[in-house]
Amino acid sequence: MSRNLINEQEVALLLNDVLEKYGYDFTDYAPASINRRVNHLYQLDRFVSFAEFRYRIISDPAYAHRFVEEITVNVTEMFRDPSFYQALRMEVLPVLATYPFIRVWHAGCSTGEEVYSFAILLKEAKLLHKAIIYATDLNTSVLEKGRRGMFRLSQMQQYSRNYMEAGGTEDFSSYYTANYEYAKFREELGEKIIFSPHNLVTDSSFNEFQLIICRNVLIYFNKELQDRVLTLFSDSLEQLGYLALGSKETLNFTKVARKFKQLEGREKIWRKIQL
Repeated sequence: MSRNLINEQEVALLLNDVLEKYGYDFTDYAPASINRRVNHLYQLDRFVSFAEFRYRIISDPAYAHRFVEEITVNVTEMFRDPSFYQALRMEVLPVLATYPFIRVWHAGCSTGEEVYSFAILLKEAKLLHKAIIYATDLNTSVLEKGRRGMFRLSQMQQYSRNYMEAGGTEDFSSYYTANYEYAKFREELGEKIIFSPHNLVTDSSFNEFQLIICRNVLIYFNKELQDRVLTLFSDSLEQLGYLALGSKETLNFTKVARKFKQLEGREKIWRKIQL
């Protein structure tokens, strides 16, 4: 049976190994959550010692890929927090409608359920034809799932409820076809989404956007890394562009706070008011 726990110094060693050998930088992630996830994998795969675990990560790129997958959090659902999508529908989309072309960045998109949710909002606002959504994540295998646009049929009842609570007026099932155990979403939605690898920790800005959505990613970063990523988002937004974060995330007390004004209401959506 595997030894009980890896200590913080050993986790730090592993993260340094992964950075030096594979280029994935987890060194500024919040220690509590990263330690918990590394230990979960260590016990799950029944290693007998830290040395064996470390050797496997360094010497086996396929296992290193599994390590990266396991410690990046991929919890998501369609129209997650319906009131957030209601706010996008009512307050943000009418402004985006005034642009000749709409560029959206969904950072840390995981398997894509929330990206397709936003594509449906654009479709219903008759804006999809003039929009492009860049959906990025550092985990390439979740991006592949997003590209397929297939989600478990067993989830559709919950997703349909979320959709209705978010102000949806169509029959939700009209957006997908049932395919054995999966729901395959309409091609016209997927054609407007570009799934691409991007590491928020190490990669730079790649376009200028009117809306950036990054929900429930920053909570896993320490303060310094949060500031770095928020500066990247600020630099990637047009003047008067929107930044949308998760329910437990904020711009308050961050380096970029003075550049943004939060929209009225309780949703975590800000508008960039100065360059």
